[in-house]
Amino acid sequence: MEFFALIQSIVLGLVEGLTEFLPISSTGHLIITGELLNYTGEQAKTFEICIQLGAILAVCWHYRQRLLRVTAGMTREAEARQFVINLIIGVLPAAVFGLLLHKLIKEYLFNPVVVAVALIVGGLIIFLVERKQRTPRIATVEQMGAIDALKVGFAQVLAMIPGTSRSGATIIGGMLFGLSRQAATEFSFFLAIPTMFLATGYDVYKSWHMLAQQDLAFFAVGFVTAFFSALAAIKGLIRYVAHHDFTIFAWYRVAFGALALVYFLR
Repeated sequence: MEFFALIQSIVLGLVEGLTEFLPISSTGHLIITGELLNYTGEQAKTFEICIQLGAILAVCWHYRQRLLRVTAGMTREAEARQFVINLIIGVLPAAVFGLLLHKLIKEYLFNPVVVAVALIVGGLIIFLVERKQRTPRIATVEQMGAIDALKVGFAQVLAMIPGTSRSGATIIGGMLFGLSRQAATEFSFFLAIPTMFLATGYDVYKSWHMLAQQDLAFFAVGFVTAFFSALAAIKGLIRYVAHHDFTIFAWYRVAFGALALVYFLR
């Protein structure tokens, strides 16, 4: 693998891992970074999807004990069963709309201008949500019901627009629907596991013919980089939301989106 290709893979892996679980849009950042690094096209889109698997596995690793407890308790604990049901319900809207609109979205919306606009709009929405003081109905993920999960699932559909942010849509949507900031953040992490496994598996299946043996090292470096950077981002965000709101991410989205818009429309 050439040196520049190695740098491309590491940079894109870092971008994916550090942004996947923050409310700032990993897909949007990858599209913009890919344009700046001159790594675009169908293979680039497939690479971006594949390295998301590294970020997903970071969530699985961080919550491995909790996931194992849920798996072990599904047959005898109502709470564990409800947790799994909530995840299934939460992922259904994105799965249905993803199958229906995947090709159109990938063809027409995966461009930096759409990303920049979505970043700005999403930032303004975060500002509005954070300005409204509310008392959450649901303090923890375990208190969520099926309807709560479905509402968050529909919020996740908005993240199909590049630049919106899957974590941003589910966290902010969850807060609007009555979840505490901590519960919304945790459920967003858990919901990412089935959602991103399905999206990654589907995209790799559709794009398998584009992968060649010489690409394996490039993909592997990005995958590993995404895993470790995502693990750091998850731990950091959990600590952050315990004492802060998301206003800083709103400022970042608006500023970065405005800069990207000026750059790509110049």
